[in-house]
Amino acid sequence: MIEVTRLNGDVYYVNPHQIEYITASPDVTMVMLSGKRLVVKEDYQSIFNRIVEYRSLIGAFKNEE
Repeated sequence: MIEVTRLNGDVYYVNPHQIEYITASPDVTMVMLSGKRLVVKEDYQSIFNRIVEYRSLIGAFKNEE
């Protein structure tokens, strides 16, 4: 799970495997596989780095090499 912050300050933990795509125009919005949209304070690069760190932590990259 990765930590993200909604615009109202609430902290959420999201399963990055459930993210379908991320837009940044101008607010960063994560669109989940369920269709739910989460507008967050973090910038795209921060979310990307958290996803890479999470996947590294769980060993996901070992299967992708």
